[in-house]
Amino acid sequence: MAMEQKDKNKENKKPLIIVESPTKAKTISKYTKSKYQVKASLGHVRDLPKSKLGVDIDNGFEPQYITIRGKGKIVQELKDAAKNASTVYLATDPDREGEAIAWHVCQVLGIDPSEANRLTFHEITETAVKDALSKPVPINQNLVDSQQARRVLDRLVGYSLSPLLWRKVRPGLSAGRVQSAALRIIVDRELEIESFKPEEYWILEALLRGEKGTVKAKYYGYQGKKKELKTFADVEKVLRDIEGTDFVVTSVKRRERRKNPPFPFTTSTLQQEASRKLGFSVSKTMAVAQSLYEGVNLGELGYTGLITYMRTDSTRVSPIAQEQAREFIQSNYGKEYLGKKGRKAKESPGVQDAHEAIRPTSVFRIPSEIKPFLKPDQYKLYTLIWERFIASQMSPAVYDTVTCDIQANKHIFRATGSRMKFPGFTRVYQEGKDNSEEQEESDVDIIPLTENEILALENIEYSQHFTEPPQRYTEATLVKALEANGIGRPSTYAPIIATLIEREYVNKEKRSLVPTELGRLVDAILREHFPSIVDVGFTADMEKQLDAIEEGSAEWNAVIATFWEPFKEQIEKAEAEIEKVQIQDEPAGINCEKCGRPMVIKQGRYGKFIACSGYPECKNTKPFLEKTGAICPKCKGDVVVRRSKKGRVFYGCSNYPNCDFVSWYRPIPGKTCPKCGSFMVKKGAKAKEYTCANPECGYSQKI
Repeated sequence: MAMEQKDKNKENKKPLIIVESPTKAKTISKYTKSKYQVKASLGHVRDLPKSKLGVDIDNGFEPQYITIRGKGKIVQELKDAAKNASTVYLATDPDREGEAIAWHVCQVLGIDPSEANRLTFHEITETAVKDALSKPVPINQNLVDSQQARRVLDRLVGYSLSPLLWRKVRPGLSAGRVQSAALRIIVDRELEIESFKPEEYWILEALLRGEKGTVKAKYYGYQGKKKELKTFADVEKVLRDIEGTDFVVTSVKRRERRKNPPFPFTTSTLQQEASRKLGFSVSKTMAVAQSLYEGVNLGELGYTGLITYMRTDSTRVSPIAQEQAREFIQSNYGKEYLGKKGRKAKESPGVQDAHEAIRPTSVFRIPSEIKPFLKPDQYKLYTLIWERFIASQMSPAVYDTVTCDIQANKHIFRATGSRMKFPGFTRVYQEGKDNSEEQEESDVDIIPLTENEILALENIEYSQHFTEPPQRYTEATLVKALEANGIGRPSTYAPIIATLIEREYVNKEKRSLVPTELGRLVDAILREHFPSIVDVGFTADMEKQLDAIEEGSAEWNAVIATFWEPFKEQIEKAEAEIEKVQIQDEPAGINCEKCGRPMVIKQGRYGKFIACSGYPECKNTKPFLEKTGAICPKCKGDVVVRRSKKGRVFYGCSNYPNCDFVSWYRPIPGKTCPKCGSFMVKKGAKAKEYTCANPECGYSQKI
């Protein structure tokens, strides 16, 4: 009788599904109806302690996990729910971190990880969730070991280097295995810029008239070979040589050029494109993408996952999703817009290909139709992902191009033209470009020229130019560099950049990442005493070893041991060799009105500020006002450089809060508005006009 009652109680119990977030829980609950109970762990439930190293170095680097502070109540709720469940399923994210969270939940709830209780799905849709429930699998211990190795490795580096920097430089600093290599990349670029020596060059252009109109041709070279005009003397020689000679069309080459569509997004390409086109930081992109993946309330449809998993390095797409896209393209654009079936990307070395590319879970959820249910940032990012995916399945754009060589006394001028013949994927999507990259193809007509045609010289223009230094990294280009060098993984790019800014090693100026004096100092110390930590090749090789653990071809303890012994010797040596560094504050040129001691300029989290040199006895501070030379259009005060709490530079009146004038654009030196007398700005690097900063004026002039 008692046995029958026990079996009956078990029958009345519901299976329990544990996920990370409440939103994800709501989305999955919609698909499982009332047959399952779904609970959220709110991320990790256990981690290494913050108060000590938490790694037993003498016993195989065994980690000493504890329940995260503040998670006791959640852990108890999960235990209570598990007691009243017929089965417990773990449906955390399908990556190393998600696998580790699932494993830790097993430890807390006393579940055997080798039991088939793990659910994995790449998208939170009804089909994917039900498919996962039909074939649960054991915890992937290799994935757990790989995450554990990364966590222990980063703890050993961070808890060894950071205290050293506290003692030798100042409290609150940190160093990390991946973070320090990224800092080196940024500092190296700054050193390149500082050592750059501009080289002079000249552009020579001829305006030529033929039988059917005029054409502008740029100087190309001499006797069939390309030649640069490095000085004005070079220009003068060409002018002398071509004076009074005929300009003869020697070659007309017409061809058709095809531009293939971009592949669907990976994590890094999404981060780069969202930075270029939307102005999103890397961390903002990942936060918004996470919300789209976990689910958005679409009214009558309830919580719905809108995109596939957003941490991936693959451009692979499922056959079903490809067919849906092709159906949509043919219905909305026509058969001629269908791309080649099954086009495969050339994958970079180290690509794990564990998940599909980032794409919408249904192409039939058109951004404009679900816009009312999305927050503005969600709508922008979803639109970007949706358009990119549709475009990736479309046909190439086709251009007709013409290249004409025109000769004058053995000197060659070249005229080029291009016109779109068929828009292909560009009807839906255009890729963003970094400032240093070639801009998008545009139509540039040239008149029809024929070989041996003689052209008349109408005008010739020349201009002096200088080569420019390499550009500073933006978040987008840094992610690109990290990926190219094999540093970090899709899940680590955002926290790497956030940490560098938070530690005041790097400032964001406009969109550029600029190393601070503190960042350069820390980088110099690490380069000298811990060359392997900041070495790009060493860091990339360590990523490969972590991948090997995931693949089951390396033991995590052995990988850590190989790293630890030489690193420990470096720590001991550096402790003895590095002397206390005195960071000299820049004098502010004024004395403290409270105690009379000199004020100094300090670098804070939100930029520079002025503080009393008598700190901590005197805690007087003032804002640091960097004057731009411009006058406020509202109250005639000085326009100064300011920085928002998020680190973004803007320009405001020095009389704030009495005057609320602000501008996101830096004043152009020496440019004032002829209409109202305010200063002029250039709204973006590609802007072709100066605009008055006074919003009530509206005056603009072409550059």
